[in-house]
Amino acid sequence: MFRYLRDPLFISGWCLYAFNRWLLKPHLPAGETFFRGHFNDLLLVPCVLPLLLLLHRRFSLRLTDAPPTAREVALHLLVWSIYFEFVGPLFFVAATADAWDVLAYWTGGLVAWAVWNRPARKIFVNKRPKTLLTIYPCNPRMK
Repeated sequence: MFRYLRDPLFISGWCLYAFNRWLLKPHLPAGETFFRGHFNDLLLVPCVLPLLLLLHRRFSLRLTDAPPTAREVALHLLVWSIYFEFVGPLFFVAATADAWDVLAYWTGGLVAWAVWNRPARKIFVNKRPKTLLTIYPCNPRMK
């Protein structure tokens, strides 16, 4: 079951975003490009998609509470890439088109999808391991 706003990746993404935005960026040199320009783009899917999927669920556009599918992630990435990097710069003076941003969106989205859809770990709760002595006890009182 997908936990939407309580998802660990969602919470971690917002913590990393805040750390980068308010604590790291102000202390970086002016020429630094990754943390100033692309790190937060990697966090787009983990930070925004759970919120949108929760809204989709509330309005019955999403019928399940399963982790995001590859189709859901790819569709949102396609729309965001076109809007933020092609349409946005046509209408907003401060916006610039950057193919590296698109690569960062898709890389973050792929990693987020892989984390959300990793196979569940099997947890064995075995208080007493089975050995030959517990299966075939030598002492009749152990039965």
